[in-house]
Amino acid sequence: MSDLQTPHAGDDRSRDDDVVSLLMRQHGDIRNLFDEVEATSGEERRDAFRRLVRLLAVHETAEEEVVHPFVRRSVAGGQEIVEDRLKEERKAKEMLAVLDDMDPDGPDFLPKLIELRRDVQMHARAEERYEFIHIRRSTDVTDLAAMAKAIKAAEAMAPTRPHPGVESGAKNMALGPVAALMDRTKDTVRKAMGGS
Repeated sequence: MSDLQTPHAGDDRSRDDDVVSLLMRQHGDIRNLFDEVEATSGEERRDAFRRLVRLLAVHETAEEEVVHPFVRRSVAGGQEIVEDRLKEERKAKEMLAVLDDMDPDGPDFLPKLIELRRDVQMHARAEERYEFIHIRRSTDVTDLAAMAKAIKAAEAMAPTRPHPGVESGAKNMALGPVAALMDRTKDTVRKAMGGS
């Protein structure tokens, strides 16, 4: 295995006091993991793909619990912006689920992965343009730090596998086995942001 592996989600020990910087760094880690999956084979590819799935799952869960509620509340047209991102997230989760059932060394895996990568990168650019920039402009350093802390808390509680069709707290609660996990995630996020 290479010494230049992208970190596992949740293994990041850096001090994050700006939610936008944290999310942008995660976008970079996601790009690096796509590179790693594409450049490897066998067990290395399986390991890199597992880490990619986990990072995408925790990143999206964190955004669903922290970023999207803020954008809905605080950004003009926020409801529509969030609905567009949720559609993109649902499509990515469905593609991840298909890839998860495939042999990573099979002939259909890389073309499907490249399609997923394209969609994920378009989604990331939309987040950066329509959500992150507004968060940075409309929030002070204290709130940026509180949201970053909540994102880190959500990462620690997030599911390790994507669940298509679960892009909101209400839908997460209907998922059965994941319900308790999502309850804990929401509680952890609220505590991290100073709520009750």
